[in-house]
Amino acid sequence: MEIFHLENHPHVELCDLLKLQGWNDSGAAAKNAIADGYVKVDGKIETRKRCKILDGQTVTYNGQSVQVKA
Repeated sequence: MEIFHLENHPHVELCDLLKLQGWNDSGAAAKNAIADGYVKVDGKIETRKRCKILDGQTVTYNGQSVQVKA
């Protein structure tokens, strides 16, 4: 599992995280994947594109996982 560091930010938006991880080429592609129900946060499908991902949460998409750390 990969680790994403918030680097003194309180959160990262889900659509931005997918893009920053390189899992999607664009914000639009990330938003579509989220809206279509392909992304899970802590094991549950998340369809809110701008959902705030906080320290300790795990995001899974397309067989890849990342844990967010402060």
